Amino acid sequence: MSTSLFRKKSIDKIIRDHEQGLADGHETGMKKVLNVRDLTFMGIAAVIGAGIFSTIGSAAFNGGPGVIFLFLITAVTCGFTALCYAEFASRVPVSGSAYTYSYVTFGELIAWILGWALILEYSIGNIVVAISWSSYFNNILHNVFHISLPDYLTTGYATAKHAYDAAIEAGQPADALIYATAPKLLGFPLVINLPAFFIVCIITLLAYIGIKESKNTANFMVGLKICVLIFIAIVGIWIIFSENTTGNWTPFLPNGMTGVLKGVSAVFFAYIGFDAISTTAEECANPQRDMPRGMINSLILCTIIYVVTTLVITGLVNYKEFEGVTDPLAFVFEKINMQKVGTFISISAVVAATSVMLVFQIGQPRIWMSMSRDGLLPKSFSKIHKKYQTPWFATLVTGLVVGIPVLFADDKLMTDLTSIGTLFAFVLVCGGVLVLPRLASKPGKFNLPYINGKWIIPVIIIIFTVLFKDRISDAIGNIGAEGYQEVLFLVFMVGAWLIGLFSFLRKYSLIPVLGMLCCLYLMIEIPAKSWMVFFGWMALGLTVYFLYGYRKSKLAASSN
Repeated sequence: MSTSLFRKKSIDKIIRDHEQGLADGHETGMKKVLNVRDLTFMGIAAVIGAGIFSTIGSAAFNGGPGVIFLFLITAVTCGFTALCYAEFASRVPVSGSAYTYSYVTFGELIAWILGWALILEYSIGNIVVAISWSSYFNNILHNVFHISLPDYLTTGYATAKHAYDAAIEAGQPADALIYATAPKLLGFPLVINLPAFFIVCIITLLAYIGIKESKNTANFMVGLKICVLIFIAIVGIWIIFSENTTGNWTPFLPNGMTGVLKGVSAVFFAYIGFDAISTTAEECANPQRDMPRGMINSLILCTIIYVVTTLVITGLVNYKEFEGVTDPLAFVFEKINMQKVGTFISISAVVAATSVMLVFQIGQPRIWMSMSRDGLLPKSFSKIHKKYQTPWFATLVTGLVVGIPVLFADDKLMTDLTSIGTLFAFVLVCGGVLVLPRLASKPGKFNLPYINGKWIIPVIIIIFTVLFKDRISDAIGNIGAEGYQEVLFLVFMVGAWLIGLFSFLRKYSLIPVLGMLCCLYLMIEIPAKSWMVFFGWMALGLTVYFLYGYRKSKLAASSN
C-alpha cells in the first residue's frame, strides 16, 4: 500500500501530451490566449489587492516603518519559491499548479495533501478578500451615495460573535453590539455579510464565462491599480518632504524585529497569488517560456510597490495611529484633510480586491480540474463548457465554497489559514525541485541555475542558530511550560539542521533549499491556534482521499 500511495505521474508523458495539445490523453478544449504581459498583469492582479489596501495597516502598527524589512524578507522568500515554480512550469506545462508538480516528484498522497492545502490559498483566501471588498464598498455607499446598509447585513456572524464574547469577557457593555441588536431568525441573530456574497456571485459568473473575458477585465483593473498607487506615491512623497513629516520614520524599528515579525501573516497574505499564474498553463501560448517570466516580473514589480507604499503611509502618519485601521491608504489621506483623495482610494480598493478575487476564482477550478482528470475527484470537476471553454462545474463549486462561508466567516482566522496553506504549498514546491533530475539548459526555456549548497547552507544555519541562541536556550529550558509557538520554533530548528546535514551530504541546490527554510520559518511565526485548525483541515482532506481518491485514482487503475 505504501508504494501505491506514492505512485507518480510521468513528466515525459505529460510533455508528450502537451505537445499534441492533450491533457492526460484528452483534448484540453481550452483557449491558448495568454502571453507574458497577460501573465504579469495576472500576477499583479493577484498580489496587489486586499493586502496593500487593508492588512498593511496592522503590519505597520506592529512594526513601524521598519515593516518594509518584512516585505523584503517575504519578497525574497517568494522569489526563491517563484524560481522553483518557474522551473516546474518550464518542465510541466499543464494546469494544476503545485498539485501537479508534487504529483510528478513526491507521488499521489503528497499531491492530494497539497491540492487540499491549495483550497486554503485560493478559496479560503478569497473569503478574506471578499470581506475586505465589502468593507470598502460599504464606505463608498455611505460617503458617496449616502446609503447606509444595516450593520447586521455587512458583517460576518463569526466576527460579530467574537466582538460580543470579547466585550462580555472584559466586563464591557454589549447591548449595543451587532450580535445583540440584530433581528432573530429561528432564535439566532441574523448577521451576514451580504455585499461580500454579492461580489463572489459576480466574480464566479465572470470566471464561468471565459478566460479571455477574465483576462481583459483583470488587465484593465491592474492598469487602474498601478495608476492609483503611483499617484499615492507621488503625492505622498511630495507632502512628506514639503511638510517635513520625515520625523514619522523615527524610530524606524520602534518594536524591534519582534514587532516586525508580528505582521508575518498579514504581510505574507499580501503576497500570495503570484503562483496562480501556474494554474493557467494550458491557456498560455508558450507556457515554458512565458510563465516563468510572468511570475518573476510580477513579483519584482509588486515588491517595489509594497516598499514604496509602506514608506509613504508611515511617513504621512505616525505608525501608532494605524491601530485597528482596516483601510490604511484611505485613512492617511483623510487624516491629512484630503477626504476626496481618500474616497477615490476607497473606490480603487474595491477594484483591487475585485481583481484579486477574479484571479483566485480562476485558479481554484483549474486545480480541481487537474485532480479530477487524475481520478481523485469526480469527473464533473473536469468538464469543459462547450461554448465558454472553461471548467464550468468546478467554477460553480468554487463559487459556493467561497460564497456560503463569506456570509458568516471571521477574516482573521481565514488570513492565518490562507498563509499556512500557501506556505505549505511553497515548501513542497521548493522541495520538489530537489527531486527533479538536472537538465541541460535549452534556448527559449527557463532553467533554474544550480548553486552547490554543500557549505553555504550549513553556514547559514549555524549563523541563524547563533543569532537566535537566546530564544533556543529559553525554549529548551522551559519546554514544559512553553506554549505551542516555541515548540514550533524548536521543531523548525531540528528540521533546519536536518536540511543542513542533507545539503552537505547530497550537495543540494542552494535556491530551493533557501526557499524551503524561509517558508518554514514564516510558517512557525503564525499563531499556534491557526495550526490546530490547519491540522483538522488536513485530517478532513485525508479522509476524503482514502474514501474516494485512493480507490478511483487513474494511476491505481493503470497499475492493476
